Amino acid sequence: MLAPWQLGKNTSTGERNDRITESVSQDRVPVGELLGNGGATVESEWRRVIADGSYVPDSDVLVRLRSTESKPAYEVLTPFVLDDGSTILVDRGYARPVEGTAVPELPAAPTGRVTLDARIRMSEGTVEGKDPFTDAGYLQVYFIDSGQIAEASGLDLVNGYLQLDAGQPGVLEAKALPQLDAGPYLSYGLQWLAFGIMAPLGLAYFVWAEIRERRKAKARDADAVVPTEPESPSKDTAIVRSGSVRSTSMSHTTSDKLADRYGGHR
Repeated sequence: MLAPWQLGKNTSTGERNDRITESVSQDRVPVGELLGNGGATVESEWRRVIADGSYVPDSDVLVRLRSTESKPAYEVLTPFVLDDGSTILVDRGYARPVEGTAVPELPAAPTGRVTLDARIRMSEGTVEGKDPFTDAGYLQVYFIDSGQIAEASGLDLVNGYLQLDAGQPGVLEAKALPQLDAGPYLSYGLQWLAFGIMAPLGLAYFVWAEIRERRKAKARDADAVVPTEPESPSKDTAIVRSGSVRSTSMSHTTSDKLADRYGGHR
């Protein structure tokens, strides 16, 4: 069960890395050409696009419980109205919390029409029980999911979002691209496969060894209760007994002779 999960993650990570690598050499295209009517897809994710439009003022959304460079952070999402009238979320990067987990002061997105150089990203999905809420004057969420944020904000959002590169209008601290390595998933998957093969074989060996030991113990117990033949007299005992008989016979013979010679009772 665990091996296919790890091997699947290895496959998906490799495909993601391939798409990122290919996107570097691909020309930027207008975002509308890739989003179409269905929004972001697996094939279009990580593609570099050009988006013309304007940010929606005072509409920042904070993504909680994020980590960058092993430090806590808030990601900042701002709705962006494209020239064709559709609205899409733009990930402007991250900001560090202050005084523990307090929301920092966030620079507002620029007003007016701007051109963004960004990458298409797919929505992350949600988990039941992690609902959006408003705190510190911001709508706060746990996931970058356009459907959930659209419902909470009342905006009609395109499925997916745009991730800004460094130096773009409105960017804060730009998110770095994922490291282009396969990670440990392949080795983990092979280890689980090896364990899955060795575990039942090991169990079978120990069962066989236990049965063998029990049979040996049963055989030893059977030998212990078999009746043994009485021991024959030892050689020394036979000699002593024969010697005593001989001496007794000799003593009787001598007495008879003396009685015949000198008279007397036998």
